[in-house]
Amino acid sequence: MKSIKQLSIIGPTASGKTALSIKVAQKLNAYIFSLDSLSIYKQIDIVSAKPSVEERMGIYHFGINYIYPNEEFSVGTYIKLYHQVYQKCIEDSKNLVIVGGTSFYLKMLIDGVSPMPTISTQTQEQTKQYLQDLNSSYDLLYSLDKEYMSSIKPTDSYRIEKALHIYLQSNQTPTDYFSQHPPTPTIQNSMPIYQITIDREILRKRIALRTEMMIKDGLIDEVCKLEKIYTRRPNAMGAIGIKETLAYLDGVYNKDMLIEKITTNTARLAKRQTTFNSSQFNGVIRGCTEDIEKMLLM
Repeated sequence: MKSIKQLSIIGPTASGKTALSIKVAQKLNAYIFSLDSLSIYKQIDIVSAKPSVEERMGIYHFGINYIYPNEEFSVGTYIKLYHQVYQKCIEDSKNLVIVGGTSFYLKMLIDGVSPMPTISTQTQEQTKQYLQDLNSSYDLLYSLDKEYMSSIKPTDSYRIEKALHIYLQSNQTPTDYFSQHPPTPTIQNSMPIYQITIDREILRKRIALRTEMMIKDGLIDEVCKLEKIYTRRPNAMGAIGIKETLAYLDGVYNKDMLIEKITTNTARLAKRQTTFNSSQFNGVIRGCTEDIEKMLLM
């Protein structure tokens, strides 16, 4: 088996992607590659709504429980994981189902990303000095490369740091650098993408129900444990479900308000996910969960 069959299932949070992906993987003799910005973390179980070992039905999942909450990850992490799971599929004569809650990473796997220059220790030290004054660093980069920096907020320290690394290491603006180093797609073969569509009000009710179940299953205790181990500093601690629970622990919300806040913010996330999915992929096959299940399992 020198190549594999692969497909992707995308959709907003709480739309039924996980259960459907497991059914499809069983039918197609496939592994699952999860693209989810919370499920990738170990110890973040309830708030991420990652499938339990029992729910996975013996299907090998990549992209789940991969790093700890105080570890950073990026598109490069998913590129590395994709190569690993693809090779594993070939070795084990398996196909692949990619299921994406954070489908931005699927977009990057399909479109590709440009390789970053190797950043020297000297450049890293220079960048640290520049970042001590974030506003001045942003203004400098904006004056040099308005095209690139117009899409970056002056408070986005991560992307400003990346732009500084490119400029200080290569002596090129990001726009010039990326024009000379075009992206290379990671997913080389054609791949059908199935997008789950769902009525907004129905989805809101499902999100509310799931939020209540999270509370009953121990969400508050999980967040307390995460805070004790990792403090509030890691990026993961600002995720929806965690940040509201921390506010509850601070006395900002009561439990009813906590449920409402998580539900509302999750529904807003689902809206953004739907907008992204509907605008960023070509040739997508759309339908409700039941229709897509029929298409894939018949």
